[in-house]
Amino acid sequence: MDQGTAIVAVLIVAVLAANLPYLTERLLLVGPRRAPKAAGWRVLELVLMALLTYGVGAFAEARIGQRAPQGWEFYAAGACLFVTLGFPGFVWRYLRRHPHAES
Repeated sequence: MDQGTAIVAVLIVAVLAANLPYLTERLLLVGPRRAPKAAGWRVLELVLMALLTYGVGAFAEARIGQRAPQGWEFYAAGACLFVTLGFPGFVWRYLRRHPHAES
């Protein structure tokens, strides 16, 4: 796997992982269905998905070559980017007008 392919793969995983908590009512994506699912569960799922995405990125970086040491700034910027990538799912879940909602 070359560097360009690894970058695209990690970005695709990040976009999917950031939006998954908003697209399902199941707890941790596989558990029992909760309607409506509490916001705390969605935040927990976002944190777990972010950790999974960081793991995929670290694995890809290790496969390409030596991993670079990261400071807190990297993780803070990565968390902000992850939340931003999840914005379409947030809009889909909370800001769109539902067909059954009364005006």
